[in-house]
Amino acid sequence: MPTKREIAAFEAGIKLGALYHQFVGSPVSIGTASSLEEAMQKSISLQPYVKEVKVRINRQMLKENVFGYGELEGRMISAEVEIDYEGEIIRARLEYDKEKSYPLMDLI
Repeated sequence: MPTKREIAAFEAGIKLGALYHQFVGSPVSIGTASSLEEAMQKSISLQPYVKEVKVRINRQMLKENVFGYGELEGRMISAEVEIDYEGEIIRARLEYDKEKSYPLMDLI
């Protein structure tokens, strides 16, 4: 039987995985990045046990095409979630690891 802490950690992973896979590929520009960050936060905050969500898009990585926008890439997302599962609080983040050239999730 998993502990409350293990369940909270699992829930954090689910939330960050959903955020990543739901939004990667979304059209984004410098002018719309803040509204996309807000939409991402609001979407994930609806899920069970979420206490807080913070999302930041790295605008320096954004490459706009001739039409004035680009696509959101996983490496551009920095996100943190706080999960409260029956009083057990877990914080987790999604962040691009430059050494591994890969967006990773971990508990903080």
